[in-house]
Amino acid sequence: MQKKMAGVLAASTLLASFNAFAEDGNWMMRVRAVYVDWMQESSPVGALAVPANAIHLEKKMVPEVDFTYFFTKNLAAELILTYPQKHTVRVTQSAAGAFDAGSLNELPPSLILQYHFTPDAQYRPYVGAGFNYTTYSRVDLAPLTGVANAALGGTHNASVDRTNLGGVLQAGMDFKVGANSYINLDVKKVYIQSDLYLDGAKISTIKGDPLLWGIGYGFRF
Repeated sequence: MQKKMAGVLAASTLLASFNAFAEDGNWMMRVRAVYVDWMQESSPVGALAVPANAIHLEKKMVPEVDFTYFFTKNLAAELILTYPQKHTVRVTQSAAGAFDAGSLNELPPSLILQYHFTPDAQYRPYVGAGFNYTTYSRVDLAPLTGVANAALGGTHNASVDRTNLGGVLQAGMDFKVGANSYINLDVKKVYIQSDLYLDGAKISTIKGDPLLWGIGYGFRF
C-alpha cells in the first residue's frame, strides 16, 4: 500500500511539474491576421499638381508571426516578423484624378518590450513599446514616372528611401483557452515615413504611420 501511495505521489508530482512548465514556459509563439490601416499623410508635389495627403498606400490584410520571451512573469520582449508585403501606391492629381502610381514591397520587423499586467489570470492585458526597421524592395513607380514625363517633359525617375527606423506602441490581450493556448487581440501604432524622390531630388514626404489591427492564436511553451 505504501509503495502504491508513493507511486501515486511521484506521478502527481511529475504531472504537476509538467503542468507548471506548460503554464509558465518562458516562450510564446503567436500567429496573427493583421489589417494594415495606413494613416496616409503626404506633403504636396507642386510640379506634378499633386495636393497634400494625396499619395496613398494600399490597405490590406497580412499574416504575422511573433516570438515572445518572458524575462519575468510581467516583463517580456516580442519579435514580430512577416514576409515582404506588396502595396499599391495610389496618387490623386488635380488634373488627371486618381491613378495607380506603381507599387513597392515593404518588410517591417519590430522588436517590442512588453509589460503584462495580470500574467496568471484568464484575461492577460499588456502594453509595449519598441522600434520598427522597415526596408523597401521592388519599388516600381513607373506610372508616376510617366506622369512626370507628361508634366515636365523629358525622362524622369521616381524612387523612395529604402529604409526607415521608427517607433512602435502596442496594446493587447491574451485570453487563455487551454493549458498553454491563447486567443490574442492586438493593436500597434507603427511610425513609418519615407521621402519620395524624382530624379534624385526630394519632392514629398509620405507618413504611413499605420495602425495594425491583429487577431490570432498563441502557444506558450
